[in-house]
Amino acid sequence: MYPAGLRYLSLEGAGEVQTPFALPEDCPALNLSDPVFLQHAKAGELCERFNDLWLVKDGKLAGQAKTYRGEGMAFL
Repeated sequence: MYPAGLRYLSLEGAGEVQTPFALPEDCPALNLSDPVFLQHAKAGELCERFNDLWLVKDGKLAGQAKTYRGEGMAFL
């Protein structure tokens, strides 16, 4: 996760619209709209809303993959 040291609160999982985080004491100040990166727990929600997913391996960009939305499909 980025910024380093962020952690989920125990009652919520990653990917909820309102995913809450606990910030470590040494975390730089975050403002509204600052980016936060995490591994999403619900890939379906991401694939419904984005055309592409960026793939990261060992902290580096490793590629890009089309979602079903990006391939012109929708499942209702």
